[in-house]
Amino acid sequence: MGRLVGELAPEYGCEVVGVIDPNPPLHAGGPDQDRWRGVDVAIDFSFPDAVKTNVPALARHGVNMVIGTTGWAADEPAVRQAVAAADIGVVAAPNFSVGVVMFEAIVARAAALVKAQSEFGAFVHEAHHAAKKDAPSGTALLLKRAMQVAGYDRPIDVSSTRVGYIPGTHTVGFDGPAESIILSHLARDRSGFARGALAAAKWGKARRGWFTMKDVLGI
Repeated sequence: MGRLVGELAPEYGCEVVGVIDPNPPLHAGGPDQDRWRGVDVAIDFSFPDAVKTNVPALARHGVNMVIGTTGWAADEPAVRQAVAAADIGVVAAPNFSVGVVMFEAIVARAAALVKAQSEFGAFVHEAHHAAKKDAPSGTALLLKRAMQVAGYDRPIDVSSTRVGYIPGTHTVGFDGPAESIILSHLARDRSGFARGALAAAKWGKARRGWFTMKDVLGI
Protein backbone atom coordinates (compact mmCIF):
# COMPACT_ATOMS: atom_id res chain seq x y z
CA MET A 1 0.00 0.00 0.00
CA GLY A 2 2.83 2.38 0.79
CA ARG A 3 4.37 1.84 -2.62
CA LEU A 4 1.02 2.46 -4.32
CA VAL A 5 0.52 5.69 -2.39
CA GLY A 6 3.95 6.85 -3.50
CA GLU A 7 3.32 5.94 -7.14
CA LEU A 8 -0.10 7.63 -7.30
CA ALA A 9 0.68 10.71 -5.17
CA PRO A 10 1.60 13.00 -8.13
CA GLU A 11 -1.85 12.39 -9.68
CA TYR A 12 -3.35 14.02 -6.58
CA GLY A 13 -0.92 16.94 -6.44
CA CYS A 14 0.90 15.39 -3.49
CA GLU A 15 4.62 14.99 -2.84
CA VAL A 16 6.01 12.18 -0.68
CA VAL A 17 8.67 13.78 1.55
CA GLY A 18 9.63 10.69 3.51
CA VAL A 19 8.87 7.10 4.41
CA ILE A 20 8.70 5.55 7.88
CA ASP A 21 9.46 1.88 7.31
CA PRO A 22 12.73 0.23 8.39
CA ASN A 23 12.57 -2.35 5.59
CA PRO A 24 12.96 -0.34 2.34
CA PRO A 25 15.97 1.90 1.59
CA LEU A 26 13.67 4.95 1.57
CA HIS A 27 13.32 4.75 5.38
CA ALA A 28 13.76 8.27 6.77
CA GLY A 29 13.62 7.67 10.52
CA GLY A 30 10.95 6.95 13.10
CA PRO A 31 7.79 8.98 13.76
CA ASP A 32 9.44 10.90 16.60
CA GLN A 33 12.01 12.58 14.30
CA ASP A 34 11.88 16.40 14.14
CA ARG A 35 12.20 16.21 10.35
CA TRP A 36 8.46 15.52 10.13
CA ARG A 37 7.54 18.98 11.44
CA GLY A 38 5.88 20.95 8.67
CA VAL A 39 4.56 17.86 6.89
CA ASP A 40 0.86 18.27 6.00
CA VAL A 41 -0.39 14.69 6.28
CA ALA A 42 0.99 11.23 7.07
CA ILE A 43 -0.73 8.17 5.60
CA ASP A 44 -0.48 5.09 7.82
CA PHE A 45 -0.75 1.65 6.21
CA SER A 46 1.36 -0.18 8.79
CA PHE A 47 0.50 -2.77 11.45
CA PRO A 48 -2.02 -2.63 14.30
CA ASP A 49 0.64 -2.39 17.01
CA ALA A 50 2.35 0.49 15.20
CA VAL A 51 -0.66 2.81 15.15
CA LYS A 52 -0.53 3.52 18.89
CA THR A 53 3.09 4.67 18.44
CA ASN A 54 2.92 6.40 15.06
CA VAL A 55 -0.13 8.58 15.59
CA PRO A 56 0.75 10.19 18.96
CA ALA A 57 4.36 10.81 17.84
CA LEU A 58 3.35 12.48 14.58
CA ALA A 59 0.51 14.34 16.32
CA ARG A 60 3.06 16.00 18.59
CA HIS A 61 4.70 17.36 15.43
CA GLY A 62 1.37 18.77 14.26
CA VAL A 63 1.04 16.29 11.39
CA ASN A 64 -2.49 15.35 10.34
CA MET A 65 -3.13 11.66 9.74
CA VAL A 66 -4.89 9.28 7.39
CA ILE A 67 -5.13 5.86 9.08
CA GLY A 68 -5.81 2.90 6.82
CA THR A 69 -4.45 0.25 9.17
CA THR A 70 -7.03 -2.04 10.80
CA GLY A 71 -7.08 -4.23 13.90
CA TRP A 72 -6.17 -1.53 16.47
CA ALA A 73 -9.63 -0.92 17.99
CA ALA A 74 -8.36 -1.68 21.50
CA ASP A 75 -5.97 1.29 21.25
CA GLU A 76 -8.48 3.71 19.73
CA PRO A 77 -9.39 5.57 22.98
CA ALA A 78 -5.72 6.38 23.67
CA VAL A 79 -5.11 7.35 20.04
CA ARG A 80 -8.14 9.63 20.01
CA GLN A 81 -6.96 11.26 23.23
CA ALA A 82 -3.56 12.00 21.68
CA VAL A 83 -5.21 13.44 18.57
CA ALA A 84 -7.46 15.72 20.64
CA ALA A 85 -4.56 16.87 22.82
CA ALA A 86 -2.51 17.82 19.76
CA ASP A 87 -5.50 19.40 17.97
CA ILE A 88 -4.78 17.69 14.66
CA GLY A 89 -7.07 16.15 12.07
CA VAL A 90 -7.49 12.42 11.41
CA VAL A 91 -9.35 10.52 8.72
CA ALA A 92 -9.61 6.92 9.90
CA ALA A 93 -11.40 4.14 8.04
CA PRO A 94 -11.19 0.36 7.80
CA ASN A 95 -11.39 0.68 4.03
CA PHE A 96 -10.54 3.72 1.88
CA SER A 97 -12.16 2.41 -1.28
CA VAL A 98 -14.78 4.89 -2.52
CA GLY A 99 -16.84 1.93 -3.72
CA VAL A 100 -16.80 0.32 -0.29
CA VAL A 101 -18.06 3.50 1.36
CA MET A 102 -20.97 3.55 -1.08
CA PHE A 103 -21.44 -0.21 -0.58
CA GLU A 104 -21.82 0.33 3.17
CA ALA A 105 -24.64 2.81 2.51
CA ILE A 106 -26.34 0.34 0.13
CA VAL A 107 -26.03 -2.48 2.69
CA ALA A 108 -27.52 -0.31 5.43
CA ARG A 109 -30.49 0.53 3.22
CA ALA A 110 -30.99 -3.14 2.37
CA ALA A 111 -30.89 -4.09 6.05
CA ALA A 112 -33.50 -1.45 6.83
CA LEU A 113 -35.78 -2.97 4.19
CA VAL A 114 -35.21 -6.58 5.28
CA LYS A 115 -35.51 -6.05 9.04
CA ALA A 116 -39.30 -6.40 8.97
CA GLN A 117 -39.10 -9.74 7.14
CA SER A 118 -38.46 -12.07 10.07
CA GLU A 119 -37.93 -15.16 7.91
CA PHE A 120 -34.77 -13.68 6.33
CA GLY A 121 -31.43 -14.35 7.98
CA ALA A 122 -28.25 -12.39 7.23
CA PHE A 123 -24.55 -13.00 6.76
CA VAL A 124 -21.32 -11.17 5.91
CA HIS A 125 -18.43 -12.96 4.24
CA GLU A 126 -15.09 -11.45 3.34
CA ALA A 127 -12.08 -12.84 1.48
CA HIS A 128 -8.55 -11.39 1.42
CA HIS A 129 -5.01 -12.36 0.55
CA ALA A 130 -3.21 -14.84 2.79
CA ALA A 131 -0.93 -12.18 4.29
CA LYS A 132 -3.73 -10.08 5.81
CA LYS A 133 -3.32 -10.12 9.59
CA ASP A 134 -6.80 -9.46 10.99
CA ALA A 135 -9.90 -11.59 10.47
CA PRO A 136 -12.67 -10.73 10.11
CA SER A 137 -11.65 -7.60 8.25
CA GLY A 138 -12.39 -4.16 9.60
CA THR A 139 -14.70 -3.65 6.63
CA ALA A 140 -16.71 -6.77 7.44
CA LEU A 141 -17.21 -5.54 11.00
CA LEU A 142 -18.15 -2.11 9.66
CA LEU A 143 -20.80 -3.67 7.41
CA LYS A 144 -22.20 -5.67 10.31
CA ARG A 145 -22.45 -2.52 12.44
CA ALA A 146 -24.13 -0.65 9.59
CA MET A 147 -26.78 -3.38 9.35
CA GLN A 148 -27.38 -3.30 13.10
CA VAL A 149 -27.62 0.50 13.19
CA ALA A 150 -30.15 0.27 10.33
CA GLY A 151 -32.36 -1.82 12.62
CA TYR A 152 -31.54 -5.39 11.67
CA ASP A 153 -31.56 -6.93 15.16
CA ARG A 154 -31.29 -10.64 14.36
CA PRO A 155 -27.99 -12.59 14.37
CA ILE A 156 -25.56 -11.78 11.54
CA ASP A 157 -23.08 -14.54 10.72
CA VAL A 158 -19.62 -13.18 9.85
CA SER A 159 -16.96 -15.37 8.22
CA SER A 160 -13.56 -14.92 6.58
CA THR A 161 -11.30 -16.50 3.98
CA ARG A 162 -7.54 -15.92 3.78
CA VAL A 163 -5.99 -17.34 0.64
CA GLY A 164 -3.75 -16.43 -2.26
CA TYR A 165 -3.66 -12.81 -3.41
CA ILE A 166 -7.30 -11.65 -3.22
CA PRO A 167 -7.29 -7.81 -2.89
CA GLY A 168 -10.62 -7.84 -1.07
CA THR A 169 -14.12 -9.20 -1.59
CA HIS A 170 -17.07 -8.48 0.70
CA THR A 171 -20.44 -10.18 0.36
CA VAL A 172 -23.62 -9.47 2.32
CA GLY A 173 -26.50 -11.90 2.00
CA PHE A 174 -30.10 -12.06 3.18
CA ASP A 175 -31.48 -15.59 2.93
CA GLY A 176 -35.14 -16.53 3.08
CA PRO A 177 -37.08 -19.82 2.80
CA ALA A 178 -37.06 -19.85 -1.01
CA GLU A 179 -34.77 -17.05 -2.16
CA SER A 180 -31.63 -15.06 -1.41
CA ILE A 181 -30.53 -11.47 -1.87
CA ILE A 182 -26.77 -11.16 -2.42
CA LEU A 183 -24.82 -7.90 -2.47
CA SER A 184 -21.10 -7.89 -3.26
CA HIS A 185 -18.17 -5.53 -3.61
CA LEU A 186 -15.05 -6.84 -5.35
CA ALA A 187 -11.79 -4.95 -5.50
CA ARG A 188 -9.95 -5.67 -8.77
CA ASP A 189 -6.65 -4.49 -7.31
CA ARG A 190 -5.37 -2.50 -4.33
CA SER A 191 -5.01 0.85 -6.08
CA GLY A 192 -8.54 1.88 -5.07
CA PHE A 193 -7.50 1.90 -1.41
CA ALA A 194 -4.45 4.09 -2.14
CA ARG A 195 -6.50 6.49 -4.27
CA GLY A 196 -9.06 6.88 -1.50
CA ALA A 197 -6.33 7.52 1.06
CA LEU A 198 -4.78 10.23 -1.10
CA ALA A 199 -8.18 11.86 -1.63
CA ALA A 200 -8.67 11.77 2.16
CA ALA A 201 -5.22 13.32 2.69
CA LYS A 202 -6.05 16.26 0.42
CA TRP A 203 -9.47 16.71 2.03
CA GLY A 204 -8.18 16.45 5.60
CA LYS A 205 -4.87 18.31 5.52
CA ALA A 206 -6.26 21.52 7.03
CA ARG A 207 -9.00 20.06 9.23
CA ARG A 208 -9.12 19.42 12.95
CA GLY A 209 -10.99 16.52 14.54
CA TRP A 210 -11.79 12.88 13.85
CA PHE A 211 -13.35 11.98 10.49
CA THR A 212 -14.20 8.99 8.30
CA MET A 213 -14.44 8.45 4.56
CA LYS A 214 -18.14 9.27 4.80
CA ASP A 215 -17.12 12.81 5.74
CA VAL A 216 -14.66 12.94 2.85
CA LEU A 217 -17.31 11.84 0.33
CA GLY A 218 -20.20 13.74 1.92
CA ILE A 219 -22.28 10.60 2.50
